[in-house]
Amino acid sequence: MHITRYTDYSLRVLIYLAVNNEGLCTISDIAKSYDISKNHLMKIVQDLNAKGYLQAIRGKNGGVRLNTEPSDINIGKLVRELENESKLVECFGGNNQCVITPTCQLKQIFAKAMESFFSTLDAYTLADLVGGRQKSELAELLTIKDAS
Repeated sequence: MHITRYTDYSLRVLIYLAVNNEGLCTISDIAKSYDISKNHLMKIVQDLNAKGYLQAIRGKNGGVRLNTEPSDINIGKLVRELENESKLVECFGGNNQCVITPTCQLKQIFAKAMESFFSTLDAYTLADLVGGRQKSELAELLTIKDAS
């Protein structure tokens, strides 16, 4: 299974916000911490806001923060939402041109493998990614001050 850069960056934004759970964060700070384009993150933040994962506050003193507790953000659900257009193989899509589709077993095998992949992700939340000792280590790597 290939995770798109969009999903990867979305997870990074949520990790950053979960580590820096005190107040608002700017897109510029997140982009700088990960060395990612601010313009690219703006679209991601807008989408995560629309999906209810974070809250974006406009204005001079604005920024973004998680809209819920990290333990309420399921990784499997999030990845499914963000990867809903991603097709593992051609026969998963609506424009299937493969001539062996009527007798091919790959679609069933790949579907079962994808479900196993998502089933594993379903067992984890954002809190699992930033809990315990990892939180302070992540804060240091992301140059986040005062992450408690």
